[in-house]
Amino acid sequence: MLQIDKIKAFVELGKFLGQFFENSSSRNEGVLYNDTYFDAFTDLIALSQSHNGWYTKEQIYFAIQSWADALTEVNLTHWLATYDFNQIDSKTVGLILAGNIPLVGFHDFLSVLISGHSVLVKTSSNDQHLLPFLANYLMAVEPDLKSKITFIDGKLENFDAVIATGSNNTARYFEYYFKDKPSIIRKSRNSVAVLNGKETKEELIALGDDIFRYFGLGCRNVSKLFVPKSYDFTAFFEAIFEFQDVIHYEKYANNYDYNKAVFLMSNFKLLDNGFLTIKEDSSHASPISSVFYEFYDNLEEVENRLVADQDSIQCIVSNDLVKNSIPFGKTQKPELWDYADGIDTLSFLSKI
Repeated sequence: MLQIDKIKAFVELGKFLGQFFENSSSRNEGVLYNDTYFDAFTDLIALSQSHNGWYTKEQIYFAIQSWADALTEVNLTHWLATYDFNQIDSKTVGLILAGNIPLVGFHDFLSVLISGHSVLVKTSSNDQHLLPFLANYLMAVEPDLKSKITFIDGKLENFDAVIATGSNNTARYFEYYFKDKPSIIRKSRNSVAVLNGKETKEELIALGDDIFRYFGLGCRNVSKLFVPKSYDFTAFFEAIFEFQDVIHYEKYANNYDYNKAVFLMSNFKLLDNGFLTIKEDSSHASPISSVFYEFYDNLEEVENRLVADQDSIQCIVSNDLVKNSIPFGKTQKPELWDYADGIDTLSFLSKI
């Protein structure tokens, strides 16, 4: 199967996904196989929250549009330009996927297929329907992919390499179980923001999206703020008030009530606006509905801390205050070449 054919298949998938918006989905007659898949996908989106209570329509549509934007011929060609897969000896790559946010494992799925390998997928029990549906669409567009895609329910067997995502605890199990196979083992990570008090209201609103998108469940969600001593949180709270409706979602509200109660019973000092608590804490990993913060004296101190903790950090957000940071509002909009954990997946796949 030629590389150009694989690219075309994913471009068609991008066009298919580009039809679906929360308030204005509309059928584009130029999209392939709409008669079979458009209504079925609309129904699946409507049912997604019954499969996973965190998968609200808003979050599902955001994930869909993110991939629609990514899967263009320009993006795919740019991403693949520096790799050579002509000499690939096709292997079977097992994927053990997370299910914390919709389609979180799609990038690994795409990477395996686009590099010329076969994929053996074990989905999370929290996200069992979206990826198989999109795989079926791909196989309709490009039938040669049928021999390259397999989903399994049980034990992962008969594979040559593996990419597995889980918590720090499950990662230890993965590392032992897959010790004799080429592997990428992804552990828990969190994202942080570095502020200096000069951020505009628009930047702080964008930071709110970095915090609240997917209810804060993703590794790219900001869960920790580094702020200068004597930082005034007033502007931050005023900006994120735009996200207040999150408290009307029962699962989020339950986490807010529970975590706030735990903090208060432990006599922790909190700042609270009725839908988010912020707490001074050295950890990067805050619970749902809470963000930790830490004061700094100078930015060099923050830079050194971030380097020391790089294995537990996914994204750094700032207004160009520290190295390797991205702009506010961009954490949940990665490019195809923004690899999870900083590990070049395509480079790994080209060498197995």
